[in-house]
Amino acid sequence: MARPREHDDSTATALLDAAELIIARSGPHALSIRTLAEEVGTTTRAIYSLFGSKGGLLAALAERAFGFLRDALDELPVTDDAAADLVDCGASVYRRFVLEHPSLYRIAFQRAVPGLQLTDALVTTRNEAFARLEFRVARLDDAGRLHRRPARAGAVEFNAMCEGMANAELRGGTLRILPAREEERAWREAFETVVRGLTTPT
Repeated sequence: MARPREHDDSTATALLDAAELIIARSGPHALSIRTLAEEVGTTTRAIYSLFGSKGGLLAALAERAFGFLRDALDELPVTDDAAADLVDCGASVYRRFVLEHPSLYRIAFQRAVPGLQLTDALVTTRNEAFARLEFRVARLDDAGRLHRRPARAGAVEFNAMCEGMANAELRGGTLRILPAREEERAWREAFETVVRGLTTPT
């Protein structure tokens, strides 16, 4: 008879939720195995059993970040307007992820906590999320609008704008120059500019 698992998926989810909260509340360097165990009311042994190490925990948080992006891109409707859909990938999906999960963004994209391990699961989920974005860019090519530019190159450029806008909003200083509640418009216009660049013949 197989030995029952001492710690299950619900414990792992609770630990990831708490780790995200700790970073949001006190900063990336506040996260430790002991602090996390106390936050959840479990033991450090449980964390090591589920994630192997602090690096494994960080990898799981980064994997969660890319999983959120992948699933949100899957849920974004596909319409007849490939360009507008691509703008929504940045202005709606990516911005919402950054605002709702800033701690995960800092871990996955900014590598704010040292010791992140590139596990197979993390790399797979990251590649899946990027593939969703590349698919949206490739739809421009299907419509004859990329003018022989590789969809992957376009996706890399689009992703770079995503990270730039995210950094500007999370840092707080850059977008505060704008009038109140103009941040979303700034995101949308930035991505409209990127899409125009992708679809303009060189």
